[in-house]
Amino acid sequence: MTNSPRVMKFFATLMAVGFLSACSQQGDGSGHRDPNEDVNRRTHAFNVAVDRNLYAPASNAYGKGLSRNTRRGIGRAASNFALPGRVVNNLLQLDLEGAARNSFRFLINSTLGFGGLGDPAGNDFGLEEETTDFGETLYKWGFGEGRYVELPFVGPSTERHTVGRVVDLFTNPLGYALDAPENLLSPTSQVLAKVGSRYEYAATIDALLYESEDSYAQARNLYLQQRRYELGVDVSVEETDEIDALFEELYGE
Repeated sequence: MTNSPRVMKFFATLMAVGFLSACSQQGDGSGHRDPNEDVNRRTHAFNVAVDRNLYAPASNAYGKGLSRNTRRGIGRAASNFALPGRVVNNLLQLDLEGAARNSFRFLINSTLGFGGLGDPAGNDFGLEEETTDFGETLYKWGFGEGRYVELPFVGPSTERHTVGRVVDLFTNPLGYALDAPENLLSPTSQVLAKVGSRYEYAATIDALLYESEDSYAQARNLYLQQRRYELGVDVSVEETDEIDALFEELYGE
């Protein structure tokens, strides 16, 4: 019985990967595929309400209650806890250099950096984090991004990235190596890091959600183009001009 949660996680991962058969032929490219826009817009309205009544007030209290150095330390710890999962994805992508870099970074910051609160790996050894996730792994394997999806409480995504998010919940070895309550350190720090990011970028997020003419369309375009850029997908000149215009509107430049 003690292994049943792990078995459930394994089958959940298999089911998530199997779901990709519905979008594997929908490759990456320009524009967006949003056939469920009506549903997505309703979810977006829900997310905006949650942000207004929960995320924004919580992040404001968090940001004012902790110093900037403390918040950034927690953010570094959250990134450090995520590194073993990134190593798994590095290996699945056959990126041995990235796997080695992230492994050494985790070892150094977990010891000399007091669990990741500090960053001696980056500051003293030049080992910067190589961010990746299972969504990128699926991209490397040839799965298309699928349709655009707005997820409750999470926000913009695609079918491929949604599957990646689910699988990433189960691929971090720390979740299996640590016993309770230590195994809660990683998810707790991730939540606190997101709350801290909401406070750090409050002006930009507020401008997008509450000051733009169509926050849904802007959030969708910003997400898709940023995600494609991260994955190395070619972005057209028209899309580049569009994203520049959106940033100019958000930042008032």
